[in-house]
Amino acid sequence: MRTNGDGDSPMRTDGDAILLLKGQEVIELLDGREPEVMSRVRLAYEAHARGQTGLPHSTFLRFPADDKNRIIALPAYLGDSFDVAGIKWVSSFPDNIGLRLNRASAVLILNSTRTGRPEAVIEGSVISAQRTAASAALAAEHLHADRNGTLFGLVGTGVINFEIVRFLRTALPQLKTCVVFDTAGERALQFARHCRAEFPDLAVEVAGSLDEVLSRCALVSLATTAATPHIDDLSVCPPGSTLLHISLRDLTPGVILKCANILDDIEHVCRAQTSVHLAEQLVGHRDFMRCTLGDILLGKAVARDDPADIAVFSPFGLGILDLAVADLVCELAESQGRGTLIESFLPKAWGDGFNLGA
Repeated sequence: MRTNGDGDSPMRTDGDAILLLKGQEVIELLDGREPEVMSRVRLAYEAHARGQTGLPHSTFLRFPADDKNRIIALPAYLGDSFDVAGIKWVSSFPDNIGLRLNRASAVLILNSTRTGRPEAVIEGSVISAQRTAASAALAAEHLHADRNGTLFGLVGTGVINFEIVRFLRTALPQLKTCVVFDTAGERALQFARHCRAEFPDLAVEVAGSLDEVLSRCALVSLATTAATPHIDDLSVCPPGSTLLHISLRDLTPGVILKCANILDDIEHVCRAQTSVHLAEQLVGHRDFMRCTLGDILLGKAVARDDPADIAVFSPFGLGILDLAVADLVCELAESQGRGTLIESFLPKAWGDGFNLGA
């Protein structure tokens, strides 16, 4: 928790006030700040690799006779230079897309690490998308060996891959052409038009098949809504390819076992029937997992043992990343006078006014 300079009173609270930040405010506060977001995400990964975080397992709320929709709670504590605690409550309802709504919605609550009292309530889907994209771009920056390649691929055309385009261009500015594929062809065309409008200097091509993307692009982001693995062959991929396996359930266990696997957190990713989890169940061990991204960032592990290996980054999505970016958002809001302070949100302390010395 940042302070107001006296080392005691937190800036983002005023008595019982809570700072409320809406989605559009978060968008405006983070506009053009991709390098800062990536820096915060990197610091969070490094703190986690040094054991300076508290990260319970996510809790999945599912509904009877409904295997598609879910709401997830991600509590976390991020220490080191941050000292911030909180929770993200994020839903995933894929059919929202047909209702012209975002698939995911989220809220973040930040708590004081001194008193435990809530200090900020923040729209969380924007932060969630940007921290995911920053994580993917950070992985690409350190795993992808081809610094001359100008081509990258996207499988899935939702908000996550759109943000990944933005952050990849920050991390790897040599990327000039994006090849896009989605099983919904019209959606891919709309996505391409959106990218061209947002990034006028980026060439965007729509591929006719998944294999076209995998064969043409040595750097590919997989961000789909797949519930079960569907990619069982990577033989078309160029040697040394890097796959950002953001949706976690695109690659079959057999494919995972043939790749160099980098995770964000081994314990977390081996849950919820992710591709990595299924591979662990298949072989009964975790020897196929190389290391975490945090290990690479701290120099505890090299990015690749063999430059010809296909590297797969499978991030479960850690709540500490949301806290790191939310902390930045709150700092920016405070410095710019943004957001709404809700006064006297909490009740008075029980016994307030009693003469306890009588």
